Amino acid sequence: MAEERVMLVDGMALLFRGYFANSYGGYIRKTKAGLPTNAVFGFVKYLLDACKTFNPTHIVCCWDLGSKTFRTDKFDGYKANRPAAPTDLIPQFDLVKEVVTGFNIPNISFPGYEADDCIGTLSRQLSEHMEVLVLTGDHDMLQLVDERVKVIIMKKGASNYAVYDAEKLLEEKQLTAKQFIDLKGLIGDTSDNYPGVKGIGEKTATKLLVEYVSIEGILDNLEQLPKGVKAKIEAEIDMLHLCRELATISCDAPVSCLPDDCFWQPDHAKIFTMFEELEFNSLVKDVSRFIAVS
Repeated sequence: MAEERVMLVDGMALLFRGYFANSYGGYIRKTKAGLPTNAVFGFVKYLLDACKTFNPTHIVCCWDLGSKTFRTDKFDGYKANRPAAPTDLIPQFDLVKEVVTGFNIPNISFPGYEADDCIGTLSRQLSEHMEVLVLTGDHDMLQLVDERVKVIIMKKGASNYAVYDAEKLLEEKQLTAKQFIDLKGLIGDTSDNYPGVKGIGEKTATKLLVEYVSIEGILDNLEQLPKGVKAKIEAEIDMLHLCRELATISCDAPVSCLPDDCFWQPDHAKIFTMFEELEFNSLVKDVSRFIAVS
């Protein structure tokens, strides 16, 4: 019997990637009735490819719910730079969850928390039972890596993944998963709109963490730092601590999922009917090939 492994899917990462990958030239895939489906089409292709590549026995899909979270309560500017979702994408937010349900995969989210927090929480819960694979395009998730949790970063191109365990993370980034949180505290995150310490880039931050291990270690050794680096950190200590809080994925969100609730057992007939309704004719062949070998 194959070893059990659960794939925790960052739903929004796949959906947005699917939208932009299938809207080039301004063309938006739609049903004959005019319902936009390009993002959902891309989502399904990415999901099936990941299933074929990593062969999970269990799957969960996690989602964001709106823009207000416990992080916006701490920092008004958090993600305030995000543009509004494209008009053609909006009706696909509910549609993609219907499709996930049609695959017999649970959708999990909770008000005030991001998909990252749901994934972090479930990774801790489910790693007690099986190996955990986190499927995302978001490098913030690297902080979740541990002995039982691997993070799969989707890269450009079909079937192109970077799989991080603790060894790979240390080899490529020179940091542990916990240090990755401190890195984001130091350098901030432009996509999430929090600044970190002004003037401290990734190269300098990584060097500091390799030498002093943590933000606390850096602060305990301020007198040893170059004068310019010391001045920058001293001027932004409060922001440094706040940014580390914003960067930290919560692993105690009020969500749960038992292994029996997320066993991957697709209903073939249900999927074919769903694809016919969505006019995903080319994917019928893809899913047929996949199911034949799964």
